[in-house]
Amino acid sequence: MSNVHKIVISCILGLCFVGAFLALGLSFYHTKSPVRTVSVVGLAEKDFSSDLIVQTFDFSILDMDMKAGYEKIKKEKEIVKKFLEDNGIDMKDVTFKTVSTNREEEYVYDRATERSHYEFVGYRMRQTVRIESKEIDKVEKLNLAELLSEDINISINDPSYYYTKLADLKIQMLADATKDAKNRAETIVKNAGGHLGGLKSSNMGVFQITSPNSNNEDYDWGGAFNTWSRNKRVSITMRLTYYVK
Repeated sequence: MSNVHKIVISCILGLCFVGAFLALGLSFYHTKSPVRTVSVVGLAEKDFSSDLIVQTFDFSILDMDMKAGYEKIKKEKEIVKKFLEDNGIDMKDVTFKTVSTNREEEYVYDRATERSHYEFVGYRMRQTVRIESKEIDKVEKLNLAELLSEDINISINDPSYYYTKLADLKIQMLADATKDAKNRAETIVKNAGGHLGGLKSSNMGVFQITSPNSNNEDYDWGGAFNTWSRNKRVSITMRLTYYVK
């Protein structure tokens, strides 16, 4: 092999080594160079109205004789049923729970003997009624206290309000919060002179249902779920992290 050939081969090998070292150097640089990202939180809010009301109440009687007491509460059930029907409540929306029976005693102090003891006063029979209806206005107009005029011992609970399409609403809110987060990220990166890259990660925040314009309603990290207000406000956050070019 001539000296010229040896020199050419040496030059080629040298260039190959230099190229390899350059490639390794660039690879190391890109590996060790910091990855630029931007994290933003998007928010979505929407006001909506409940489409389902749940109203519960109970009535009870106290009687020394269990059998007689049961007959009385059956008669009161019919009075309650007629009252609901007269006020336009669809009976398919009404559930009469099983009658509960408890033996009641009172703590009595005997002045003559100066002793105290428990004294049996009768059997307390209680009937719980649940109305679950989409006719919210009709249920709200019910004046259950009128049953007191029928000598019915009634106890009324506050109504609860729900939304039956909550799953669909949640999906819509997630999409809106994600869109809001992306818009925020694009604005930040653009103003900084960069370009938004691909999505690195996404995390859903807290899903809250509260009463609109409520100043005293508690927010919870696990998510508030308001049931006492007919009109509600839903809010949700999304945290997105994007690569920055």
